[in-house]
Amino acid sequence: MKTVLTSLLLIGAILPMGAHSHEKPQLPAGPYLGQTPPGLTPEVFAPGVVSTPDWGDAGRFSPDMKAFYVQRWRSKDGERQKQALTFTQTPEGWQRIEVPGRPRIPFVAPDGQTRHFANQYQRRTEDGWSEMQSIGSAFEGFRIMSLTVSAQGTYVFDEIGTNGNGLLRYSRWVDGKRHDPKPFGKAINTGTWNAHPYIAPDESYIMWDGERDSGFGSSDLYISFRQADGAWGEAINLGERVNTAAEEGGPMITPDGKYLFFNRMVKPASGDGEAQSDLFWVDARFIDALRPQ
Repeated sequence: MKTVLTSLLLIGAILPMGAHSHEKPQLPAGPYLGQTPPGLTPEVFAPGVVSTPDWGDAGRFSPDMKAFYVQRWRSKDGERQKQALTFTQTPEGWQRIEVPGRPRIPFVAPDGQTRHFANQYQRRTEDGWSEMQSIGSAFEGFRIMSLTVSAQGTYVFDEIGTNGNGLLRYSRWVDGKRHDPKPFGKAINTGTWNAHPYIAPDESYIMWDGERDSGFGSSDLYISFRQADGAWGEAINLGERVNTAAEEGGPMITPDGKYLFFNRMVKPASGDGEAQSDLFWVDARFIDALRPQ
């Protein structure tokens, strides 16, 4: 299990060394890479451009939604291949930029001033981005795949597990001090393969993927809402609107709060070969209906 989802991992004012772009925009102008927004039924995002048949694809927007970061992977001739792209918005349209050597998609903090790569980060500077720095010795013992940050500075992250183990953890920033990470309780850390968390900027909910006996098959998407006393509520399956018997994972809400992005393992249209990860999006309004009253 956890085949492609385990691989879910801003370009600054200056392009990274080795980055190069196409001369003409690859997509029309307008928000969301010029794509027509979906309704309450998930659709493949930017088919043929972002979601491609030959690659597993993952992506997310920058906080200002003027850049979209894509990471791809595939096996070819027995070798693991990766590709990193950034689509930047221009008056003429969205321009595709190739970024060789980028190991994963960064998670950029809501204020746009810090971008995180697992247990390392960079700060925005006048010239672009600082050198990579450790988020702290307390995190070095974890093999982090995905780390997200709230507007209050709370970290929520996973770790690469084996045989279904691995916990979701959090670390709060309080009075100018980073607290040591702690595991969430059983409301969240139940079942297996809990991974790829996303914390809302206002910390009102957490989303992630995992496997539970009550699920739809393989990994499903779950949400836990923060309760009035500050505790996290029981995990709620996002339901058949999003989850299927296939493997879903990597939930992420767009910075404007309007759309849920996630990955789903999809068989090739021909029916031959292994399932590959495609990026989907759906109107996020249905999430409010899941919130306990």
